[in-house]
Amino acid sequence: MILKLLDGRESSILIGENIENLSNYFNSAKVFILTNPDISDLYSDYFPKNSKVITMPAGETNKSLNTVLNTVRQLIAAGADRKSVVVGFGGGIVCDMTGFIASIYMRGVRFGFVPTTLMAQVDASVGGKNGVNCDGYKNMIGVFNQPDFVLCDPRTLKTLPDREFKAGMAEVIKCGLIVDGDFFSYIENNINAILNHDRDMIYTIVNKSVGIKANIVEADEKESGERKKLNLGHTFGHAIEKHSNNALLHGEAVSVGLVIAAKISEQLNLITNEDFMRIKNVLQKTGLPVTTDISLANLLEAIGKDKKRESDSIHFVLNRGIGNSEIREISFDELAILLNKALETL
Repeated sequence: MILKLLDGRESSILIGENIENLSNYFNSAKVFILTNPDISDLYSDYFPKNSKVITMPAGETNKSLNTVLNTVRQLIAAGADRKSVVVGFGGGIVCDMTGFIASIYMRGVRFGFVPTTLMAQVDASVGGKNGVNCDGYKNMIGVFNQPDFVLCDPRTLKTLPDREFKAGMAEVIKCGLIVDGDFFSYIENNINAILNHDRDMIYTIVNKSVGIKANIVEADEKESGERKKLNLGHTFGHAIEKHSNNALLHGEAVSVGLVIAAKISEQLNLITNEDFMRIKNVLQKTGLPVTTDISLANLLEAIGKDKKRESDSIHFVLNRGIGNSEIREISFDELAILLNKALETL
């Protein structure tokens, strides 16, 4: 799959490729693998020979400028130059951090990803959004910059803890909700087999999700319009994630955000109660949370600092049936009323 970029470059997304073939996708003598200690322990045998491995601490709290600075210092000490290639090998946090660091190091060096989680394969590694958090607010510092390549080897998902696999499913389900009702139905009808890691179905959901996101990104790389639909569930999800004190994984928070967005869509007569229940039920069957006890005040406080805010309103993604969505500007006063009612009825 080739993602064509605004500047004429191409980003190769390789679904089903083997990690043993990683070295085929760059020709630099200087290769730097950015990863975390757990991933390094699992996959160090697959790192290209003579590559320099730099480990970053795991966890959302370490997705910070401090980690960026420490990693840049290690790149400098190891002799990374403008012709070096940086490869993010790991989950979504590793991919986000690697893309950001490669984009600012010496004003930009080539980079690619080997995403090893479902979340990273279907979301974080595709689309060119690279960033870090600030004071608990998600991805407040970042850039748009596409990787040269993304190598998705489905075998890496076998080492993924069950909870993390389920969290990644929130992004897969989101893809069906925003543009493809048939794909949502496929997930709905096959969720047990997917959770049991049926090989063909795993390939199908990764390939389909990446294709959906790639098509949207190619049409709107810098998120001026249609790409905003990929934020379905994320406005609330990021607020929930912040105030859960990292007790929830990103996908778990997004799952709750998807349910809240669906409930508000129902309030606005954009979907039926039957649609709402289908969305809620498939998330529950996946093993994801669908409610939150975080207060209305805390959610509104975090949403007020969301990147999508403009003055006294926010661009919010709503369901319009299953397999369709719309972007609507909603004032904070109206959002407070809608959100309060949604929280009471989840």
